Amino acid sequence: MAASESAGTAAAPAEIVSLGEAMVEFNQTGEGGGRLYLQGFGGDTSNFAIAAARHGARVAYLSALGDDPYGALLRQLWDEEGVDHASVETDAQAFTAIYFVTHGAQGHQFSFFRSGSAASRLTPARLPRARIEAAKVLHLSGISLAISPSACDTGLAAIECARAAGVKVSFDTNLRLKLWPVQRARAVMNDVIAQADICLPSYDDIVAISGLTDPDALVDHCLRLGAHTVALKLGEQGAIVATAQERHRIAPAACQPVDATGAGDAFGGAFVARLVAGDDLATAGRYAATVAALSTEGYGAVAPIPRAQRVRALLGAG
Repeated sequence: MAASESAGTAAAPAEIVSLGEAMVEFNQTGEGGGRLYLQGFGGDTSNFAIAAARHGARVAYLSALGDDPYGALLRQLWDEEGVDHASVETDAQAFTAIYFVTHGAQGHQFSFFRSGSAASRLTPARLPRARIEAAKVLHLSGISLAISPSACDTGLAAIECARAAGVKVSFDTNLRLKLWPVQRARAVMNDVIAQADICLPSYDDIVAISGLTDPDALVDHCLRLGAHTVALKLGEQGAIVATAQERHRIAPAACQPVDATGAGDAFGGAFVARLVAGDDLATAGRYAATVAALSTEGYGAVAPIPRAQRVRALLGAG
């Protein structure tokens, strides 16, 4: 296995380093009787990284890809988006994961092909610790920890590295029960939330691991565990952003949704990017909610993420 030597290195250290698994996406469209699929990109932490980059942050991605056409497509994407991928390894013995999105009466459904992927073979020994230590924020998700035992160990080692260096930790729950049982997810996520400076739970995820249902009680639960800042994503109902000192209910932005794939990742990337840029909690929350809403107006996890100019125009700031 070798690290990439592609020209993906930023001139200055990345402010946000995101760790996880990137994937190539095939998203069902309404054409051809549902038999036509749009090729795009996904992977929650890669979606997050791209959203953060589109909204002003210097971002690096940490992962591994197969030596295959899908890996090459992802590297091309990161080059186009300005995401530093110099520390994304190429694993010639594994493959780049893919997934399919289908749409029906119950919303969008996912079919993943990722078991044994390159990213799932990451180990703590290969962590680029200097990249983490030079950042302001390390981001990872429940999926980053769930795709394999070694990936979980790698994520936990990255958190330890970040905290030892004074780097903030951002964590999105992104619970996938096909990857691990809820009991293990609860134990691991509670531990990580306790170490998180920024916690980005989705409503259904945190309900499943806490047993609570009231949104404010869910926010209180995360704060009580030890998270410093919580942004609870409520889908069509907007969000709640909070610390121990302040709390704001963020109204949903108007939009014409067709596909919610990756909307939570877009929220998280924009939210953390705006906090890094110096926005206050409420301003970052309103900005991120607008990004998430607009990201639902097209198919796929990445292509519909809006650019900053459109978001600022909608918010009346430009």
